Amino acid sequence: MSLVLGIDPGSRITGYGIINSVGSKNEYVTSGCIRLPTVNSLAEKLEEIFHGITQIIEQYSPQEMAIEEVFMARNADSALKLGQARGVAIVAAKLQGLPVSEYAAKKVKQAVVGTGAARKEQIQHMVRVLLNLPGNPQQDAADALAIALCHINTTNGLIKLSGATHNADSGSFRRGRLSMDER
Repeated sequence: MSLVLGIDPGSRITGYGIINSVGSKNEYVTSGCIRLPTVNSLAEKLEEIFHGITQIIEQYSPQEMAIEEVFMARNADSALKLGQARGVAIVAAKLQGLPVSEYAAKKVKQAVVGTGAARKEQIQHMVRVLLNLPGNPQQDAADALAIALCHINTTNGLIKLSGATHNADSGSFRRGRLSMDER
């Protein structure tokens, strides 16, 4: 069992989503958005992101965090604000002892929808289908869940490629052939 926290950082809305990955099965745990008031200074917004993510980590105790990499926004100011939002999210996770993995937006879209050029609505739809949700999650929360799914798929793919086996009880991995008892 592994709880993965996905984060879609933003200076106005930061999405989060937690998925419980058990073997090849992924179960939705929670998702939502940290909405930041527009009247606050950037420093206050960053503090809100930090405290919000810290609270989520303390409440749900995920074992790993995945976050979207910085992409070049329309202007440098937006890219800098996004980078700062990512930074405080990463610091919040690291201070709680979580390993952090980063994924490009195109890789996330490819992993969840099958194309790196997927639209927001396609991501929402596929997240709903893949996690068997009753309705589409809010866009930023869907993006965060997609980031968590991308991390899970990438990790599981790397484990298979390495020839390692996973012990679900201990959460550990072992390389080599399975004994007759393990088959």
